[in-house]
Order: sequence, then C-alpha cells, then structure tokens
Amino acid sequence: MTGWFQGAQDILSALAAGDAWMLSEAMRHPVMWPLGLVAMLAAGVAFLMLYRLVPWAERNLEQSVMVVSYLAIGAIIFVEVIRRFVFSVQVPWSTTLPPFLFLIMTWFGCSFNVKLRTHLAFAEFRMNMPRAGQMTCLMLDALLWIGFSWVVIVTSLKLVVNSASNFQIMLGTDNVMQWWFLISMPLAFTTLVARVLENALTDISRFRNDETLIRQAVIGGD
Repeated sequence: MTGWFQGAQDILSALAAGDAWMLSEAMRHPVMWPLGLVAMLAAGVAFLMLYRLVPWAERNLEQSVMVVSYLAIGAIIFVEVIRRFVFSVQVPWSTTLPPFLFLIMTWFGCSFNVKLRTHLAFAEFRMNMPRAGQMTCLMLDALLWIGFSWVVIVTSLKLVVNSASNFQIMLGTDNVMQWWFLISMPLAFTTLVARVLENALTDISRFRNDETLIRQAVIGGD
C-alpha cells in the first residue's frame, strides 16, 4: 500500500508542477487506474451539476462541438481544394487537422447518442422483459459504459501526457501541439460518463414512480 500512496503522490506532485515528462513517468504506476476512476467519477458529477445549473449546456454541449467541428472540416476541405486545383497552393496542415476534428466530432457524438440512448439499446427486445429485468439491463448498461469510459480515459490521458512530454507538433505546423487536440478524447468520455449518470438517475426515478422504463429512441432526436 505504501508504494501505491507514493505513486499517487508522484502523480499529484508532477501534475501540480506542470511537468509533462515527470507526469508521464509517474502515470506508469498501477495506482493510475484507481486514481483515474475517482477523478473520472468526480469530473462526471461536476459535468452533471453543470447540466443542472446551465440548461443550455445540458441540451446543446455535444451538439455544438459536433457542428463546429463539422463546419470547420467542411470549410478547410472546400477552401483548400479550390486553392490546390485553381491556384496550385495548399497549406500543409490542411490534410492533418481535419482528421483530428473528425475524431473530436465522433467522440462527442458518442456522448450525445448515449444521452439519447441510441447506442445498441435493444429497445424492442427489452420492452418484452419484466420490469425488474428492464431495470437490471439499464443499470448494466450504465456500469458497462462507465467501465468502458474508465479504460478509454486512463489510456488516452497517458497518450496525451506522452505527447506533451515529447513535444509532438501537429504535422504541417510550427507550434501547434498535438495534445491540444488529443485532450478532447478523455474530455468527451467524461461528458459521456455524466450522461450515463444522468440517465441512471432518470431510470431510478422512473422505476420508483412506476413509469415506463424502456422508451423507443430516435437517432438524431432530442
């Protein structure tokens, strides 16, 4: 246990110092997994509180990120295709930035669709189950999403810190760091955890009030 406490202290010390290399080394310790779980749940609860305090964020956070990313991708491709074939010029980062923007759009889109319950909901099958079975499935969904997000967040944070410690620059640029974009992955899955917690609280309330648990979801709906 002493080694785990020391590992946690090393991570927190490196984080407080803002030293990416020290943080990258400290995060190799196995204590990063339970520490990451606690941090993920705390951040998820913080986002959940934000949703409660700011209704606009609850309705539009993920959608806004998705739309901005999509428009930026479209604008870059549209302008650079014209520049390349008409003027024979092209900015180097026009082929490296859009893939990152696409991934950001995808990650936050995953969070948005978890909110809508359109990810492998099996609604038709679950509607025919007993009420207790429906609730069990919904809680199992929540646990699986949290577990999946835990793995993604911890591993992606290691990737982000490793990128920062090695000063990885976006190809085609002089001073744009890759970790500025990679950090969006653990952030997006933290918002996903908040959506999972939000849905779980809704399900518990519906179960207690004898309301319908399984409802047909529509992709792109609200």
